[in-house]
Amino acid sequence: MSNDPAAAPVRGWLALLCASRLLQAMIVTAYSGVLPFVMADWQMSAAQAGSIQSAWHVGYMVSLFAVGLLADRYGPHRIFFGGSLVSAMAALAFALFAHDHRSAMLLYGLAGLCAGASYTPGLQLLARNAEPAVRGRAMGLFIGASSMGYALSLAVVAAFSHAQQWRHGLLVAAACSVAGALLTVQAMRRMRPPSPAAHAAREGTWNALAATVRDKPAMAGNWAYAFHCWELMALWAWLPAYLVASSGGTAAWQGAGIALAAFAHLVSVFGSIAGGAASDRLGRARVMMIATVASLCMSFAFGWMWTWPLWLLAAAAAVYNLLAIADSSVYSTALADVVAPHRLGVAYSVRSVMGFGAGALSPWVFGLALDWGQTRFGLGSTHSWVAAWSSVGLGALLGPWMIARFSRLHRARPAHRASSSDHSGL
Repeated sequence: MSNDPAAAPVRGWLALLCASRLLQAMIVTAYSGVLPFVMADWQMSAAQAGSIQSAWHVGYMVSLFAVGLLADRYGPHRIFFGGSLVSAMAALAFALFAHDHRSAMLLYGLAGLCAGASYTPGLQLLARNAEPAVRGRAMGLFIGASSMGYALSLAVVAAFSHAQQWRHGLLVAAACSVAGALLTVQAMRRMRPPSPAAHAAREGTWNALAATVRDKPAMAGNWAYAFHCWELMALWAWLPAYLVASSGGTAAWQGAGIALAAFAHLVSVFGSIAGGAASDRLGRARVMMIATVASLCMSFAFGWMWTWPLWLLAAAAAVYNLLAIADSSVYSTALADVVAPHRLGVAYSVRSVMGFGAGALSPWVFGLALDWGQTRFGLGSTHSWVAAWSSVGLGALLGPWMIARFSRLHRARPAHRASSSDHSGL
């Protein structure tokens, strides 16, 4: 490939990038797949079980912030490859050595702390190699690859659903993370080569951070993303346990519950791709608003579906997952539309702290609400799950307001400061 940074990427770069993301994403949902079994084996409460997933999100939040800053200074290519290898090693450590609540919190938190290198720099590489007119679709494919990885991970866990074998599922997911890290080399060989980071170095990290915080359209979009993450991270953490609890106590039905949760993630792949493509045609904020309002309705309704037949509950879970993920790629694309390329990594870092900070709290709050509901209404009560899922909707209620604010501020921005392709219309 040419050494000219402006040279077009070689065909196949996006497919390889998405394949790498799919494999590295498998560790993200591996714990939620084994959650019902480790709760029993390690004698944990719902709040303790949720706190392990929250530890992941805290680590991931810190990771995303750090790698965004490093990618702006040293280039996303280096951070993407080196960080992916470190992330794979941390995933293996969690799969091998976690044995109780405390060790799982520490090791899964460490895995999260290393995992951001396969996400934020990947978004930067995608924004650099995809043209603005098709960037939403490309982002949708990238996020959809994540959802495919989540589904595949849960399917692997379902295959090892007996309590004596759940650790094997974690090991397979971790091994796939290693394969994904190695695949980054082939993906980057087909992309545009690195460009000098002199602009970012001249501006300085603190100036770039200050400019991002002062950027009202970008921050409105970041706040909307934070409320989106509150809902999405709780859904991902607790959906397998919800379906397993609804399915009954036998091992066969527990495996079916996890497999149906995997199916829900698989369906959400189409939500990511469709949402990203629709945002190229209909506008970023319009798609964000439609998806957010619809998924909020599901958050408040989902707990009431506890007594539904498992197949019908799984179908509702698939719809819920599809709606909740449909605008994920759009938030990433919208930020790339309004932020200058030389500080896009910093902007993604700020967004990550806000989004995954909210996402770190919501699984724990869900567990607290579930513990409270089970104490008040009984272990098998619908109302205990209603309380837990309502905490998801309540935490995301301000999302539509921030989306409307993003749209208004972006439209009001002077033409010379806007993106070369304005897709914000609501």
